[in-house]
Amino acid sequence: MNHKIAIVDDEPKIVRFIKANLLSLGYKVATFSDGEQFLDHFDLHELDLVLLDVMMPNMDGFTVLERLRKFSNVPVIILTARSNSNDLVEGFELGADDYLTKPFSLEELFARVKAVLRRSSHLEQTVHEDKKITIGRIHINLAQKRVFVDEKEMRFTNTEYLILEHLTIHADKIVSHEQILVSVWGAEYRDEVEYLRVAIARIRKKLKDAGCKDISKIIRTYPGIGYSLLTTER
Repeated sequence: MNHKIAIVDDEPKIVRFIKANLLSLGYKVATFSDGEQFLDHFDLHELDLVLLDVMMPNMDGFTVLERLRKFSNVPVIILTARSNSNDLVEGFELGADDYLTKPFSLEELFARVKAVLRRSSHLEQTVHEDKKITIGRIHINLAQKRVFVDEKEMRFTNTEYLILEHLTIHADKIVSHEQILVSVWGAEYRDEVEYLRVAIARIRKKLKDAGCKDISKIIRTYPGIGYSLLTTER
């Protein structure tokens, strides 16, 4: 397995408990008691996944995630004792890959860990030969897994890129919510439409901030059905 997972949490008992169980499954584990320590030592570890607590002193998990996303797309699962739906949306808007509310069972945690690592692995393994699409100023190169607006390369999280890749493969076709969720997140997420809605909004915002106009006409919403990446204006 050999995946290395970071646990960022200020509660020693929770850290010890999660660490012991991850180690028993064959994962490598690094632990951090606060966000500043994690960010300061991030470059010393080759991490495959981060379990990030929200409620921490000095620097909360959302602030840590916002700073992390400025230089890394490492997958992140947010851990929180708050069940507020606004927290879920904020986490995804900042670039989280998944969200887990405390208390949670080990089975649920491990299922989420496996699902996120599977998506990351799928991104690395999938190969598309010379598949390129240009839509106005947007250039998508599936072979290289890179997206540009004019000459500027875009930074997407693994999840965001996989959504865009799936829509690109099925360009000009309506792709259902369920199809995208199952393809990108996994079958166990087939009903989590809110995950997809927030991720699409984040993709659109990044492209809009890069100078793309009328992005909602390029990634078009079909209410109650799904989305379509349109290569020509309709």
